Amino acid sequence: MNHGPLLFLGVLCCVVASWLGLVVGPHFQFGNQDLVLIEETGASYPSARDGLALQGAEIYRANGCNYCHTQQVRGASEGADIARGWGKRRTVARDYLRDRPVMLGNHRFGPDLANLGARQYTTNDLYLKLYNARLLHPRSVMPRYPYLFEERPLRPGAAPSSDALQFPEGSAAPANVEVIPKADALALVAYLQSLKSDAVFFEVFPPPQPAAATNGLSGVDTNAPALGDQTNAAPAAGAGATSTP
Repeated sequence: MNHGPLLFLGVLCCVVASWLGLVVGPHFQFGNQDLVLIEETGASYPSARDGLALQGAEIYRANGCNYCHTQQVRGASEGADIARGWGKRRTVARDYLRDRPVMLGNHRFGPDLANLGARQYTTNDLYLKLYNARLLHPRSVMPRYPYLFEERPLRPGAAPSSDALQFPEGSAAPANVEVIPKADALALVAYLQSLKSDAVFFEVFPPPQPAAATNGLSGVDTNAPALGDQTNAAPAAGAGATSTP
């Protein structure tokens, strides 16, 4: 008796069942999620990006930024992302509802950017990092993007333009020129500043702290750090490859 057709049918059923369970199921599970209403502000999360930030997302992708940076903060049990100040909480699927495409990234030659807009970076700092990251962090491996800027000769005694980059003292700034961000740099920085995933809702509540027994009575361990105590400051300067935006 030839069992070939029966074997083929069994293999086909296994493949289809796996595809339905691992591809189609998660697609509908995550794709049908709704925005979250943040009661404190009355706004929906994630919020929509404006037109300039949407243009910046295309520039971010065109320049391959997602090859060196991720946009996914891991939980405290999975790594040191939160301890580094890259986010207040872990990233969840709902954070990407408005992103098309989702630029998770898969390498970290630089720090994670999922919550960059909530860190303590000024607009000028972000421009400097794009123009030459080593002006701020000498050990940075981030490539330069000088084509995003225009270098104009500075006349003797003339003051720089109000929109020119402000270089830190002691840096190897270009002499007798002023550096002006082009439209693509403005859009890219607008996109970077729109990256904020710090809203807290039911999916990202911190896990309950284990009860601590005291004199036979159980209670919450009040020495555990609260979510609000976790800093979201920028990584320290001079951290090598992880000091780029």
